Amino acid sequence: MNKRTRIFISVVIPLILLILPSEWLPIKNLTVIEHRMICIFILAVLLWILEPIPVFSTSVIIIMAELVMISNQGLIFFRTAAQPYFGELIDYKQILGTFASPIIMLFLGGFFLAMAASKYQLDINLARVMLKPFGSRTSTVLLGLMIITAVFSMFMSNTATTAMMLAILTPILKYFKENDRGKIAFILGIPFAANIGGIGTPIGTPPNAIALKYLSGDHMIGFGKWMSFALPYVIIMLLFVWLLLLYFYSSSQKKVEIKIKGHFSKSWKAVTVYITFILTIFLWLFDFLHGMNSYIVAMIPVTVFTCTTIISRQDLKRINWDVLWLMAGGIALGLGVEKTGLAQHLIEALPFASFSPYVVVIFVSVLTILVSNFMSNTATANLFLPLMAALGTSISGLVPLGGSVLLILTVAFAASLAMAMPISTPPNAMAYGTGLINTKEMIKTGIIIGAVGLVGLYILMFILNKIQYIL
Repeated sequence: MNKRTRIFISVVIPLILLILPSEWLPIKNLTVIEHRMICIFILAVLLWILEPIPVFSTSVIIIMAELVMISNQGLIFFRTAAQPYFGELIDYKQILGTFASPIIMLFLGGFFLAMAASKYQLDINLARVMLKPFGSRTSTVLLGLMIITAVFSMFMSNTATTAMMLAILTPILKYFKENDRGKIAFILGIPFAANIGGIGTPIGTPPNAIALKYLSGDHMIGFGKWMSFALPYVIIMLLFVWLLLLYFYSSSQKKVEIKIKGHFSKSWKAVTVYITFILTIFLWLFDFLHGMNSYIVAMIPVTVFTCTTIISRQDLKRINWDVLWLMAGGIALGLGVEKTGLAQHLIEALPFASFSPYVVVIFVSVLTILVSNFMSNTATANLFLPLMAALGTSISGLVPLGGSVLLILTVAFAASLAMAMPISTPPNAMAYGTGLINTKEMIKTGIIIGAVGLVGLYILMFILNKIQYIL
């Protein structure tokens, strides 16, 4: 399917739905505003799945469409209608405010930390120091590389972490014979560890940050509390993936030598980066001691690094603004679905109440991981999380299971477990781009990891609910 066809499908279907009378749609008693929001939602789905334009551009289109069609300052003829069920327009300031959402600021703080760490080689030097305890045995070196990748992915972009670790891996691969299958274990271990490691913190991957948007008020989960239940899950999954890779791709090479050059700089700027990095993580982990939430703490590295010129104007141009825009579009989509009442309307129209709450959780998680394997996990989270937030409060059987908290965390974790295809995540694509692995090998191990990860996720959520930890 060429680009023009994908654009045509993405635009024409929502336009046809927009023109149709609300009475013709399968969902009854829709307001005019809800009808328009359905069209915007379907437009987003088609653009994110077919990708005729960059995914962050879809986010901009979502925000623009909401401003024009469902805001109180949109086009004049969109603000009036003859129908008796018009609905309530959304304040345009709320829609535009998604560009400066606290979630965006949290991720921006993470970007500043990662950029400063990379600029002053804190990441490389930490990798050098952290790999020493793992010796030179092939199996333990693989474990070491996976652990370091996962740790970095908790605080840095998964893509940036994978790029750095694959660069470190290049000289190591020279120790293997040409047909040694052990190379496959090392190459797959890096992206898989990056994907799993991102689950460990709220800033580790965009789905986590988006989930925080819907975990507010009484259900708000702090940085330290998130890590207290996510980190054990990450550790168990990492050990399982390590053993799985050793089982599938055993190596005849028993030892490898790791030589990473570098030293910790003692310049005042480098020392400032070290102190700020440690301080920020400490404040994130122990928010219950000082009272500042993770969003406010995230502004510390932004402030320190800009005031000290550690991050310059040129550095700012290298920030992943496309990721932030993608998240802003998802937040705006969730805002529109929630504020128009569409989410609640959709949940009430679907027969979820007739199913066991356990069936709902399993269905939602499996659907999330299937969709996320073929499109951006951020886009998947953007589409599913607003509906899950409404669904969790609508099914009485889910209330003793943690309600929307359970579903929101399940979707966020499941989105990061999708790693069966080269297109599933950027780290997967980068590993596949080395040319040393094929799709079949990635699919085989990725499917097993996803399946076991889901079972582990169900156990984790059952335990958290049983001890009322996240309520």
